[in-house]
Amino acid sequence: MKILVLHSDVPADAPPEDQDTLIAAEAVSNALVARGHETQCAAYKPDLDALKQTIARARADVVFNLVEGVFGSGLYSALAPAMLGRLGVAYTGGTAAHFLATTDKLFAKSVLRAAGLPTPDWSVPPAWPGLDADRRYIVKAADEDASVGLDDAAVVLGRDVPARADDCARRFGGRWFAEAYVDGREFNIAIMSGPRIFPMAELRFVDWPADKPRIVGYDAKWTEQSLAYNFTARHFGVEQDEPALAARLADLCRRVWQAFGLRGYARIDFRVTKGGEPLILEINPNPGIAPDAGMAAAAAQAGLSYEALIEAIVLEALR
Repeated sequence: MKILVLHSDVPADAPPEDQDTLIAAEAVSNALVARGHETQCAAYKPDLDALKQTIARARADVVFNLVEGVFGSGLYSALAPAMLGRLGVAYTGGTAAHFLATTDKLFAKSVLRAAGLPTPDWSVPPAWPGLDADRRYIVKAADEDASVGLDDAAVVLGRDVPARADDCARRFGGRWFAEAYVDGREFNIAIMSGPRIFPMAELRFVDWPADKPRIVGYDAKWTEQSLAYNFTARHFGVEQDEPALAARLADLCRRVWQAFGLRGYARIDFRVTKGGEPLILEINPNPGIAPDAGMAAAAAQAGLSYEALIEAIVLEALR
C-alpha cells in the first residue's frame, strides 16, 4: 500500500514532548517500509485544500495519523481526524469525536461517572465545589496532555488548590482543575480494536524518596537526566501475579472502550488504591507509538514485533 504518515508540524526548537512526534513518524515509516509498503511523511497543516493536495501527491491508500497537536496545543488535535474524515480517506486511530471527548479531561470524567465507571473525585474553578481543605489533590490541565505542568508542586492540599491552579493558568494558559490524589500503584494499559487488551504495564517508582509525590509527571516522561525519568520502571506480569486485579482492570478497559466507542488503538491510565480499587485517570486515543513507548512495549510482551504492530494498526483502519 501507499501510506501517508501525517505528523504534527514541529519546529526545530520544539520541546522534547513535541519532538517525539517526529521520532514516531520516522519509526512508523521505517516499519511500514520493512513490511513492503511505500510511505511518505508530511507535516499537518490545518488547511483542508492543502491536506487534500498532500494526500493526492502521496496517492495514499491510508493515512497514519500522528498529529498530536495543532497551533502548538493538544487541544486542537481533533482537527486532523476531522479533516481526514471530511475528505473520506481511511486513517488510523481515533476519530475527531474520540479526541474531543478524551482531550477534555473534565468531560471524559463526566462520561466515566455517567457510565458507572470509577474515577477519582475532582473539583473545578471558580467555586471549587466539594474541595476538601485537608485532602491532597493533583492540579492538572483540563485539555492538554504530555504532563504539561505536572511536577512535584502539582500535589497540594485542597486549601492550596486555587493558588496552584491560578499559577498554572498564568504560566501555561488553559483551564486547570483538581483531582483527588491517589497514592497508589499506576497502570498504563494498551488496547487495540476488538478490544484486544495487551499485557498490562505497571509503572513502578523505584527507590523513590519518601517525601516525593508518586506521579508520572513531565520529568518522568521527558527529562532524561532527572530522578523521575531514571527511577520510573515499566513492569509486566500482573496477569500472572495478581489475576483478580488483572481481571478487574481488563473489565474496566472493555467498558471504557464501549462507553467512548473507541477505535484503532488507545491507552487507559489507572491508579489502584492501597485497598486494591482501580480508578481510571485518563483515556488516550492514539497514544505514543514510538519504539520506546508503552504501546510498543506492551505489544512486544504479546509477541508482536514493532513492524507487525504498526501494520496491524494500518489494516484496522481499512476495515
